[in-house]
Amino acid sequence: MIFEQIESEGLAHYSYFIGAGRAAFVVDPRRDVDVYLDLAAAHGVGITHIFETHRNEDYCTGSLELAGATGAEILHGAALDFAFGRPVKDGDVVGVGSLEVRVLDTPGHTDESISLALAEAGHADTPFMVFTGDALFAGDVGRTDFFKERLEEMAGRLYDSLHDTILTLGDGVIVCPAHGAGSVCGGAISARPLTTVGHEKRTNPLLQLDKPEFIARKRAEHHPIPPYFATMERYNLAGPPPLGEAPSMRPMTAGAVENAAGRGAVLVDLRGPSAFAGGHIPGSLNIWEAGISAYLGYYAGYDQPIIFVDDAASAPRNAETQARRLGFDTIDGYLAGGMRAWYRSGRPIARCGTCSVREVEPGAKDQFILDVRDVATRLAVGTIPGSHSIPVEEIVGRIDEVPGYKKILVYCNTGFKGSLAASVLLKNGCQDVTNILGGMSAWIEAGREVRKGAGREWPPLPA
Repeated sequence: MIFEQIESEGLAHYSYFIGAGRAAFVVDPRRDVDVYLDLAAAHGVGITHIFETHRNEDYCTGSLELAGATGAEILHGAALDFAFGRPVKDGDVVGVGSLEVRVLDTPGHTDESISLALAEAGHADTPFMVFTGDALFAGDVGRTDFFKERLEEMAGRLYDSLHDTILTLGDGVIVCPAHGAGSVCGGAISARPLTTVGHEKRTNPLLQLDKPEFIARKRAEHHPIPPYFATMERYNLAGPPPLGEAPSMRPMTAGAVENAAGRGAVLVDLRGPSAFAGGHIPGSLNIWEAGISAYLGYYAGYDQPIIFVDDAASAPRNAETQARRLGFDTIDGYLAGGMRAWYRSGRPIARCGTCSVREVEPGAKDQFILDVRDVATRLAVGTIPGSHSIPVEEIVGRIDEVPGYKKILVYCNTGFKGSLAASVLLKNGCQDVTNILGGMSAWIEAGREVRKGAGREWPPLPA
């Protein structure tokens, strides 16, 4: 048997390539499908089936791309009317080489969510592995908040899917989730790429709750819903545009970049916080390269051209790949020659303040200390005394809560999200913005006072 877990970093998304004999199948493929084609070629197998565990919200599916390249059949849950593929229902068994895949209806995260129990041929009722999509993660379970008016219903359905279906498969069954730690598809996913049914039974805090407690906990959750999710849902229902039709990213002169910015292009500076602070193109956003998957969807629109800026003269292919996984195909290009080309052109340069944690005085007047970490981290780790909480994901919609006339000190865990938030504030007219380098990690390391309990608590569970 061939087993490969493929991680899309930044999204913390897992897809899977499984083969036996001369056949293979893929679960939840990403849009850039060369990795699956390369695996098939390396192992000398043909991809015959592609499974979608559900309509994913956080990335473009690669099912149509992969089916077009291989002729494989696409299979998905029957409770949603996809424009492509074939619906399967609970109990259906699909043979792939010497393996069998049994379909399990596991709704709750979405209506059409399915899990896939993998067994040897002829032994479909005794699986050794299950692909759970977004129903069950290592240490967490799927979100149920995409259906606001049906949240309690969906939470109840997820509870039933977990306890009546997945947890009955056997303690030794290996659980292969669709996402790992850092994904927005869960709140506290553990940093374990795989787990087992038995381990989750014993250690997953959500699985220790009875049904009313579980529903109450899911009702109290507050997850970010990036604006781009709506486009991903539409793309993944109808099928995203073919990746091969997207225009190639091109090198651009400083003048061309300036003209494009004047016409509304989004300039994304891929450098680290210190480099960005030292000098950047006015109006650019500072999303470090590894953060494109997680944050571009909050700040760019699908009708806006995107231009990448870096120190390197070569094309930022990794950033381009991450953007296209989110369906952003309006990538105009990148600044040829990097920021040095901009400096040499004599065009305006903007700057962002930086400071050490030892320079911060929490009680000082005429300043606004802004914590841009998520609320759960703020609660668990503690805060700088007197700081205000606006998660970086929400800052555009809550910009009016920031007093732009004050000195604004921004911090996160280490400085990268702080720099992103600072760039958003500068782009929106704030004048005096400083990123606290090292963030909360440096604050704690320096022995500065940490305020505990400043965040949103879980509501008490029912007695």
